[in-house]
Amino acid sequence: MRSTCPIFTILIYRFFYGRTYSQATYISLIPVILGVGLATYGDYYFTGIGFTLTLFGVVLSALKTVMSNRIMTGSLALPALEILLRMSPLAAVQSLLYAIATGEASAFSAWVAEGSLTPSYSSALLGNGLLAFLLNVSSFQTNKLAGALTMTVCANLKQCLTVLLGIVLFDVTVGVWNGAGMLVTLVGAGIYSKVELDSKGKKVEATLAKDLRSDADAGPRVS
Repeated sequence: MRSTCPIFTILIYRFFYGRTYSQATYISLIPVILGVGLATYGDYYFTGIGFTLTLFGVVLSALKTVMSNRIMTGSLALPALEILLRMSPLAAVQSLLYAIATGEASAFSAWVAEGSLTPSYSSALLGNGLLAFLLNVSSFQTNKLAGALTMTVCANLKQCLTVLLGIVLFDVTVGVWNGAGMLVTLVGAGIYSKVELDSKGKKVEATLAKDLRSDADAGPRVS
């Protein structure tokens, strides 16, 4: 389900912003999406409510990626650090309320009261928070430079790389279809990158040609 995020990203751009992509881009996304499906083949199980909530989460994920890009590249043009400054307190309050509602906060308080919060645990929590902060900064900045659709493609690629790391580090066993799916995703990501680079190159050439025509139409300048 997570691998279909590029589809919802395209739909959001198309219906809300009127943006379209080239046919080559659409075709290049097919192996990126199907490859992840093959990489996880044989591990499918779900309930109706689970499927619905997962689908809703995918739509929200695509919407978050698109809106983050629009905030950083649109009329606001906010930098990544300012977005974090504005959003992190809200996210912290939301997480705290959810922890209280689920009983996690009381369990953590009891764990601290038992003296389990040692300096090593505190350092681990601080390090985890620092890594999360750096991840958010790099993610927002990459979204601003590369675009929302590219971010969703990278997310699919990350899923396959996670499985590869699991094979290397934890001796995770995968089947032939799973290995083929990872390969298909890697190839699809490479094709998508090539298509996007060619598209951006054509846009730059068109912009330069337009500027040259404008200068030629303006005639010689008199100082």
